[in-house]
Amino acid sequence: MAKLQDKVVVITGGISGIGKASADLFKEEGAKLVLVDLDEQKGNKIAEEMGGDTIFVQADVTSEEDAKRVFDKTIEKYGRIDILFNNAGIGATKPTHEVTYDEYRKTVNVDLDAVFLFSKLAIDYFREQGSGNIINTASMYGWIGAAGSAAYNAAKGGVINLTRSLGIEYAKENIRVNALCPGFIDTPIIPAEVKEALAESTPIGRLGTSEEMAKAALFLASDDSSFMTANTLTVDGGFTAQ
Repeated sequence: MAKLQDKVVVITGGISGIGKASADLFKEEGAKLVLVDLDEQKGNKIAEEMGGDTIFVQADVTSEEDAKRVFDKTIEKYGRIDILFNNAGIGATKPTHEVTYDEYRKTVNVDLDAVFLFSKLAIDYFREQGSGNIINTASMYGWIGAAGSAAYNAAKGGVINLTRSLGIEYAKENIRVNALCPGFIDTPIIPAEVKEALAESTPIGRLGTSEEMAKAALFLASDDSSFMTANTLTVDGGFTAQ
């Protein structure tokens, strides 16, 4: 049987990069999908191309009203939710002394606060069902410092510890919570002019791919990781071991 047969999966940031690659792989493994993102035209097109048992919900992940609407539409369509993949995120490299407080707040709001918001809402459903699974996209930058990424690092470090806290708190209710920590991945979030340098700084000698991250996410989403919670999976080509 497919690893996610008939599982209902909500993926934020689900129409590009790691989110889209995960949606494609999860679909192959039998999942029913709810893709969440800002670009309504692109999202509807992707959902239509992916076919049955895939819907798109346009939402700002930092909006409580939008987040509630995502779960309402999920329950309306499928009657349950099994897996939440908190994947939406933003990032920028900029000297900290040039970062405005509004820019800092926007990064933390999308990369950390939205993870809390969606997780809290999902846990309400999971507790009623008696089971559930949350995957949070953190980053290797949640473990290490990096010049010019203070807001992003702070947010991703928060995601890691939020993951630990939720995983411990709800373990006895059959709700698992884990984080995926990618390294440098060849996605639109990385400017083209720095990709070569980032690849050279990675022991494996290249950037990771969204498809490789999707396979790691599938491990966390499936019963293959059934004894894993409150933990992280770092997939970084060896970068953090240096």
